[in-house]
Amino acid sequence: MRTAVVVGAGMSGLAAAGALSRSGWQVVVLERAERVAAANTAVVLWPNGQRALESLDPDGGWSAVWSPLPDGGVRRPDGQWLVAPRVRAGTGPAPAGVHLEDLYDALIAGLGDGVEIRTGFEVTTVVCGGQRPAVGDGRTVIEADLVVGADGIDSRVRAAVAPEAVAAGAGLAAWQAVIPAFRVPELPGFAGGETLGSGYRFVAIPLGPSARGGVYWVATAAGAPRPESPATQLALLRRWFKGWHEPIGALLAATRPEELIPQGVRELRPLPRAYGFRSGPGGVVLIGDAAHAMPHHLGQGACLAFEDAATLRALMAGLASGDDPGVAAEEYSRLRRPRTTTVIRQNRRMSAVVQARGRLALRARDAALNHMRPRLLGRTLDPVADWSPPD
Repeated sequence: MRTAVVVGAGMSGLAAAGALSRSGWQVVVLERAERVAAANTAVVLWPNGQRALESLDPDGGWSAVWSPLPDGGVRRPDGQWLVAPRVRAGTGPAPAGVHLEDLYDALIAGLGDGVEIRTGFEVTTVVCGGQRPAVGDGRTVIEADLVVGADGIDSRVRAAVAPEAVAAGAGLAAWQAVIPAFRVPELPGFAGGETLGSGYRFVAIPLGPSARGGVYWVATAAGAPRPESPATQLALLRRWFKGWHEPIGALLAATRPEELIPQGVRELRPLPRAYGFRSGPGGVVLIGDAAHAMPHHLGQGACLAFEDAATLRALMAGLASGDDPGVAAEEYSRLRRPRTTTVIRQNRRMSAVVQARGRLALRARDAALNHMRPRLLGRTLDPVADWSPPD
């Protein structure tokens, strides 16, 4: 039986581990934290991310996990439409809001008996080159046919195989929170949407009738991460967004400091030269943020991570006896790197829109919005979301 070590028990790591296990691999997942747990936040899954998850686990019951989103449009802070909501055309899936805890529950439920999770295991060494790939924590070394680096933007695996790619600040800070359903204020006709100001952005997404429900919101502002306590930062957000159209004020008022998740937004510059590497009779691959971390302007981070896992599953499940997993790892890189490069290019274009400041820049932004695609809550047939899993 072929063996794999997945470094990191986040979304991409759990998805890859479950998919490899269902393909007949014996998998060990290494997580440096003492337990596998999701943050109290949410993600948006575009149709490409939904297709990827459904291909990874066709019996995953995903329709009970995510809630389709209407098009909420884009507004100015005074409520004037920059891009009015539109009825979604076609019969394809709509973007969906998913509470991260619901998503983790589904991914963990799909792991199966062929996956072992070891928590409290911090990878400090990665062996890759002329011998079988392996990872270790200074006490234990684990070899495998395949090592999957799913350990995020500060990936130890990436540092060993692609040290040229480093995390850098993206020039903005972000805050997010989920307001539980029982505490969501009365919001007649609320369909979510995004609002763009001068260097500021606020996105609100209803999570619908999922297991936890509620409303997920994300705010961004140009500049560095704030050092203050969550309570002080929440007070700052209420002051910065005071006077913006409702329900922004109501959502911020309903948020509690312990629900606020501040973060500095970072990205990889440059991207790794490759996402897959041969190592003796095996291979090493990078997936998710370890491979292509980017700001969340397009809401594609989780979607690309699941695309990675679906592509990896298709390649590794198709290996015949005696085939070299390292060759499949290189093919994975050939398939994935052009795709993620294209999405990142689109994301940088959107970054210029989101971070526009000054009268002339704002006028140019407003004129461009009607032509730029994809948007966070817009059409579902955009090139970024028009991806299907490999056979």
